[in-house]
Parts: sequence; structure tokens; C-alpha cells
Amino acid sequence: MYLHRYGLSREPFSIAPDPRFLYLSDRHREALAHLLYGLQGNGGFVILTGEVGAGKTTLCRGLLEQAEVHGRIAYIFNPRLTELELLQTVCDEFGLEVESSRRGSIKVLIDALNAFLLAEHAGGRRCVLVIDEAQNLSDGVLEQLRLLTNLETTERKLLLIVLVGQPELREMLARPQLAALAQRVIARYHLEPLSADDTRAYVRHRLRVAGATDPLPLGDAAVARVHAITAGVPRRINLLCDRGLLAAYAADCDQVNPDQLDAAAVEVGLAAARPKASSATPAWRQAAVGAAFGAALGAVAVAMWLHGRGLPAHAPVAAAGPAPDTPSLLAQPAVPNRSSGALEARASRTDLRNPPAIAAEPRRTHLPELWPRLHDDIDGAWHQLARHWDPASPAPPAGNAPRVGGECPVPAPLRCWRGNITLAQAMALDRPALLLLRNAAGSERAALLRSLDTQDVVVETNDGAWQLSRAELALAWSGDYATLWRAPEGWPAQGAPEPNDAIVAWLEQQLDAAMPRDASVPSANWRDRLIRFQRAQGLKPDGLPGPMTVMQLNRALGVHEPRLEP
Repeated sequence: MYLHRYGLSREPFSIAPDPRFLYLSDRHREALAHLLYGLQGNGGFVILTGEVGAGKTTLCRGLLEQAEVHGRIAYIFNPRLTELELLQTVCDEFGLEVESSRRGSIKVLIDALNAFLLAEHAGGRRCVLVIDEAQNLSDGVLEQLRLLTNLETTERKLLLIVLVGQPELREMLARPQLAALAQRVIARYHLEPLSADDTRAYVRHRLRVAGATDPLPLGDAAVARVHAITAGVPRRINLLCDRGLLAAYAADCDQVNPDQLDAAAVEVGLAAARPKASSATPAWRQAAVGAAFGAALGAVAVAMWLHGRGLPAHAPVAAAGPAPDTPSLLAQPAVPNRSSGALEARASRTDLRNPPAIAAEPRRTHLPELWPRLHDDIDGAWHQLARHWDPASPAPPAGNAPRVGGECPVPAPLRCWRGNITLAQAMALDRPALLLLRNAAGSERAALLRSLDTQDVVVETNDGAWQLSRAELALAWSGDYATLWRAPEGWPAQGAPEPNDAIVAWLEQQLDAAMPRDASVPSANWRDRLIRFQRAQGLKPDGLPGPMTVMQLNRALGVHEPRLEP
């Protein structure tokens, strides 16, 4: 929109990791040197960490461009994989062809990968596996990665593995159970934010690459304000500068001024709004009035949202919840103890009525406009969710102040479950749920998920239903998910139950109905069959009847529970 006005041939501050815009500060040069050292070394692990938006992915893209000359690269963007899925993905990324009937064997996949790596080594080519967002890797997958570094000749290891992630990755690798992996790290680097001088050089570099000439639309005073607002985090710089250029363009200014950057910081969530004496619309926004331009502003506003990505992983019900010093809006509620008893063949049911009446047609919106409507208190969020199971669910006690870390009032036999999942998994679970959102200031709100497809989500508030794109939601959601599920009678209050006779009998009966026995495997026990069911449902195949497994058993057997709307 503003490109022609400022003599630009492309967007200078896109948040896409385009290697053409890679600016190497002294810190980035040192980080890249570590990565390149790993390429030339004897294999093992290279670790690159940094805060959200520090430029890790862009740096890796630059590495890949240089590494293409030296060898073969496999890049994994989605680290939420099982051990088997990891090996399948690595083989796919390296272009290995493995017969579909044999892709379920870990041994077959490792043998194919070993033969490929030996052939590449014989041809003088290095093979590098890069895994982004590596702080989300499970311990089992990390151990499988360590085993891959056992593939070697008498002279050198055949595979270099680069783990890229947020600071939690360093904490993970410091745990005693991962000591064997940590000993194979040959280089590590933590990417820090840019200094004030680097911020100035970074902004100028991106403008020059995009075609800008002097005088640049972002002068020294503006860039100094950019650094003060963003603390030198590259993604924040991109968000703020892009919105600042849009503001200057709308006001027909030759250069962005600090006041426009202050207003832009509020728009993209990098600063709190200042009190105003009147509700008059700022002049630069008045200049942008118009249907088409207003819509574009809304879309850009969403793209500018800085989102926190460093939320700790949350265990299922068995977990005690977040630590006291990091309270969370969706803190796992306490579940009252239940006396054990005979398990019924089917999960117990309550008499469900229609869910609460909400406007049928959702209204299109964007995150900044939706944010004030979302729940900031745990009682209200859980109560609204519980009403989808029972519209007569009692409201929280009167006079409760909004707070975090409370309990959720749910009718028996419902249970609360919280975990960290993807939207694809949320679609598979197919049930109303609470999504914890976090903005740039660290403020948390809960959105009630009502509908979900491949493009959009619909969330429910007290005053209606609101539709926004999955891409917008991803800017503020890091996977924190909470829902209700219907436990069988006598099920333990927390976690996966011990497999006593009653539970085993219940599981076998459920599996018989949901997934008839495979005649080719007549001796399969209940745990093997449960693992087969979990794999078919895209769940972690651990053979434990945890909450997610019971949810999917209930769903497969037609137990009456609320579903996401089509």
C-alpha cells in the first residue's frame, strides 16, 4: 500500500523469514559462525536458542542457503511428532522412498536412512537435520534423535542435527535424563536482541534491500523510538516499522515521526493505550477512512500482533498446574476425590439439553477488536464452557472478583482437562474448549472455541459468536487448551488409571465396540489394541487410557457430548 509512496519495490518489514533481508549483527554473525562450524565439524548437535522474534528462523534460512553448496538439508517445522513420525518425516525431507507397507517399522526407516547417509558421505556431501521450535520435542523424540547420531563411519558421524528453539530448550537439555544428548552438543549459541546501533543498521538494511533511497522514510529519531519500544527484538521491529510506515502514508508524511510510532505501538500491542481527553479519531486514521482501506488496516493490525510463545508445557489432569510464580488463567482446577466402584460398560451420561442460546450467525472480527470481549476471569470462562454440557450449570458465587488460578465448577461426572495441543488436534477432539490467548503485554484471556475448520475459527463470548482466521488466532495462541470430558463411573480423579481388572474389562469392552479385533493378530492384548486405537486417532501411542484417549473412545462410541459446530 505504501510501497510506491516511499520508492520501495517490496515490503521491507514483512515478518516472513526472507533470507534476502538477513542482517548480520555481530551477534548474528557469531551465531551463524557456530552453525557453519557445525556443518564443517564431526557431527552431533548444534543448539541455537533465542526469545520469540529474535531472528532464529531467518538465521537458519541463511544457513540453509549457504549449506546447499555443501550437502543435503532436511528441515522440520512441526516438532510435535512421535518417534515413528519423526523418522518418517526425516526420510520424507531427505527424499527417501520407503514402501508404504514398511513405513510403520522404525528399523526399516533407520536402515533406509543409514544407507542414504552412507551414500551421501561417499559422495562428499554432509547431511543436516534442522528442527525448529525444538522446545516442543518430547523426551522420547529427543532420545530418538540422539540415537540417530550413532549413525557413523569409523571417521565421523553421518548426521548433524541443529535444534532451534526458545530459551526453554536450554532448560530441557540441562535435565539429568537428557545428559547423554547434552554431551553430544558440539556448539551452542543464544541469540540476544539487537543493540541500539544494530537496530539502526537493521532498519536501514531492510529499507535499502527493499529499494529505499535517501532520505529514508525512517530517520534517526524514529529509529531511536523504534528501539526504545521494541527492545531490539527483530520481529517487534518489523511489526512496528510496518505499521509506522502505514501511518505516515495515511497522513501523507515523507517520514515516520515518533508520535506515529507511539500510536502504532498501541495498535500492534507493544504499548498500552494512553488516556485521551476525547474520543476523537487520530488524524492519521481519519485519513485512512474508506471501506477497502479500513479492511486492509484491520488485516494488517492482526498481522502486527506480537504474541508470546514461551508458555510452559502443561501436563494433563495429573499435573499440579503452573507454578505459583507463573499464574495462568486456565490453571488446572482441583477435582474432588471420587470413591472407586464398578465401571459401567459405557461412560455415564447426564441429560443434556440444548447449549446456551448464542446468535447463530457469527460476526467477522479481528483479535484487537475481540480482545475486550474475552474472559479474563476463570470462573466465567469455565462456567460458559460447562453450560455446553449442562445449560443449568450453576453460576459462580456472586461477588467473585476476576482472578487467575481458580477452580472450575462442573457437574459430575464431568472432568476438566488441560493440555498443550495443535488446532489439528483440537479439530480431532471435536468439542467446545477454552483457548488461552496471550497478548504482547503478557495479559491473558480465555476464548471459548465453538467452531473450527481449515481456514477459520469461531469463538463464543457472552454477547455473541465471532469469526476470525486461524492465522490470526495463532498470533496469540500457543496451544494452551482446556475442555471437559465425561469419565466412566468409578474412574480415578486424576491422570490415567492403574490397569486393574475392572478398568481392563471396561477398556476391552470399549475397544471391542470401537475397533473390532484384528483377525490377523488374534493374541493382541488390550494394551496393544489401545495403542492401535491411539494411532488411528492421531494420539500419542503410549498404551495409557488417559483423558484424551477416553474422549476419543467416547466420541467413537457415540457417547452424547457437545461437539464443535460444522
